[in-house]
Amino acid sequence: MRILIADDDEDDRTFFSDAMMELKMNNKLTLFNDGKELMDYLANPDVILPHLLFLDLNMPRKSGFECLKEIRADLRFKDVSIAIYSTSSSEKDIEETFIEGANIYINKPNDFTELKKVVKEVLNINWQFHSSGLNKETFFFSI
Repeated sequence: MRILIADDDEDDRTFFSDAMMELKMNNKLTLFNDGKELMDYLANPDVILPHLLFLDLNMPRKSGFECLKEIRADLRFKDVSIAIYSTSSSEKDIEETFIEGANIYINKPNDFTELKKVVKEVLNINWQFHSSGLNKETFFFSI
């Protein structure tokens, strides 16, 4: 799987990358410092699209919410699954990202063992089924 993550917190990017390495899953991970960097990358017409994109909501220059809206407005990205990956557990954020077309909402774990468990579970989701049967009950991810 090709996986992208956009998160302005360097520690969160490092923990995520370390969790994937420790799980020894055969995936290609690309990291972005913020939403603008991500969208500049996706704007390249020759880019190989990811299977899954993890988006932090609160980022400078371009928020995860702005990225989500732009990505979902572009038919090129219709098959890309989007996981909101945020410290926010605000009902408003969850509701808005669900309406705008995110596939799953994940609260960032603050424990590395828990993060590995979350990454493993999320990467093992059958995204084709999960996306077609999307509803509010399956949207908010918890272990």
